[in-house]
Amino acid sequence: MATVQTPNETQHTEDAGNTRKRKLWLGALALLVVLAVVGVWAWHELYGRWTESTDDAYVNGNVVEITPLVTGTVVSIGADDGDLVHEGQVLLNFDPSDSQVGLQSAEANLARTVRQVRGLFSNVDGMKAQVAAQKSDVQKAQDNYSRRKSLAAGGAISQEELSHARDDLASAQSALRNAEQQLNTTTALVDNTAVANHPDVLAAAAQLRQAYLEHARTTLIAPVTGYVAKRTVQLGQRVQPGTALMAVIPLNQLWIDANFKETQLHNMRIGQPVEIESDIYGSDVKYSGSIDSIGAGTGSAFALLPAQNATGNWIKIVQRVPVRIHINADQLAQHPLRVGLSTVVDVNLRDQSGPVLAQQPPQKATFTTNVYDKQLADAEALIARLIDSNSAASGNSAATR
Repeated sequence: MATVQTPNETQHTEDAGNTRKRKLWLGALALLVVLAVVGVWAWHELYGRWTESTDDAYVNGNVVEITPLVTGTVVSIGADDGDLVHEGQVLLNFDPSDSQVGLQSAEANLARTVRQVRGLFSNVDGMKAQVAAQKSDVQKAQDNYSRRKSLAAGGAISQEELSHARDDLASAQSALRNAEQQLNTTTALVDNTAVANHPDVLAAAAQLRQAYLEHARTTLIAPVTGYVAKRTVQLGQRVQPGTALMAVIPLNQLWIDANFKETQLHNMRIGQPVEIESDIYGSDVKYSGSIDSIGAGTGSAFALLPAQNATGNWIKIVQRVPVRIHINADQLAQHPLRVGLSTVVDVNLRDQSGPVLAQQPPQKATFTTNVYDKQLADAEALIARLIDSNSAASGNSAATR
């Protein structure tokens, strides 16, 4: 015979099944919670505590301002915003008329000075010849006086004639002393010098050097290779020294300024590797880099109006410290960045061997340019050419004694 369950038995069976299901679900949930806790702990131990990240990071670089050193009127503009310019390329030209006149005047002054100094050397030679002649006259007068003195002792000549011979000797000796004094004075003007390094020539050369530089500076050149930005200068504009006319930004010399919270800096060291992701390329492009330096103060400490915490309404705010990050140059060349772009940086903290702050000063200049060296070299070549062309053979021979 079939067993028939009563309603109470059926209800009891359903309750027992539901209880088992709840226990299974609670067990599964507890297991998931445990797994989640273990996973979070494992992530923190293996990755989380060895990584610091921030999206308060921006691309920065050198903004090379183009400013004149002389007053001038703009007559040509060689580059505009966004143009690529190479180191030494002409960016602006001023009207060169005034500086050209000054340069020509300085050239004439140097040439005249060289000839005058040559005259000083010639005067020395002339005075030496005059002293030699005076010595000959003194010797002649001395011999004449000695001879007449012997004759006067024997009564052969009168005392008056001997007196005249004595006067002639004194006059010749006085003329010799005067000639020697003039020789000393003339020699003092050129003593231990040559034409090229005579003080008068050096002063005239310095004036020419200054005039040449003022003329050369009417042409403004790019100190570095980069892209033009912030052009404000216009044709015909009269500009004064120090006026910002445009800027050149070398996009191959960029870095990241990442602002980390002070609570993130405990394990951060110089030289630690960094992974960088820029908003312009997204996750498709990742840059590698390293920490160059950690700031010497917080951003608020260097603000124009630093926070004043010595007040009754003080509220603690987590400060941020700028960290400079070097970008891999090859990756930067493949995927160029621009100044001011937003980035996300992740610092790997596992390497703790680096210092917190730089331990040595820089051994050489970080950024240099030599585009202005040619200006001074050309000025020196012009000076040497003018001195040589205005120095005759006699002057050169006198200068080399």
